[in-house]
Amino acid sequence: MIAAGRAPAVKRPPQQDRAHLTRGRLLDVAGELLAEVGIERISTNMIAARAGLTPPALYRYFGDKYAVLEALGRRLMERQNDVLDAWLTRHAPAGIAAMADHIGDLLAENAAVTRAEPGAVWILRALHASPRLVHVRLESHRHVTDRLTDACAPLLAEMRRSALWSRLRLAVEIGFAADEMLYEEDRVPADAVLTDVAAMLRLMLLDLTSPFSASGRGAE
Repeated sequence: MIAAGRAPAVKRPPQQDRAHLTRGRLLDVAGELLAEVGIERISTNMIAARAGLTPPALYRYFGDKYAVLEALGRRLMERQNDVLDAWLTRHAPAGIAAMADHIGDLLAENAAVTRAEPGAVWILRALHASPRLVHVRLESHRHVTDRLTDACAPLLAEMRRSALWSRLRLAVEIGFAADEMLYEEDRVPADAVLTDVAAMLRLMLLDLTSPFSASGRGAE
């Protein structure tokens, strides 16, 4: 019971929770600004002002604008990885053919998550253009390849893991490249591109199960 004449105490969120929310807010603002002004013009002062913070407050979370861009890239890649994990949970237990038949779902869901990210096209451009950020994209694509290899390797006992990884790494790069192309190329319908790439990747996955693939490219 609250004593008469005393206002109820306001429960403040833990400091860690507040910091997490503030960091997320800064990233949302940075993504929005990227879409408006691009990589070269965006600055930490601009981000702080839009978020209603002072620059020193922003520097508690990010050392410079490239740290902000890296965090944006990692957040986007983590959300894409969540899509992959959910897709593997649904289809990997049924085998490579099931994954191949549903590869279009993975491409479409990944594209939807990317387009929902504030400033996604500029985040992707930054990950390609800046030497300080290239490792973020590379680490993510390698992680996706690792997860796919983990799912396929038990079903392809005669294929060396290194050979399997190399072939899946190429498939991963093709899938991401097709999605990124759609941000800049307006002369082809997005649905048609995703359909064509899904068909291509489906054949690549099914080919892993062929006798030639196992003995000619992967056997010890």
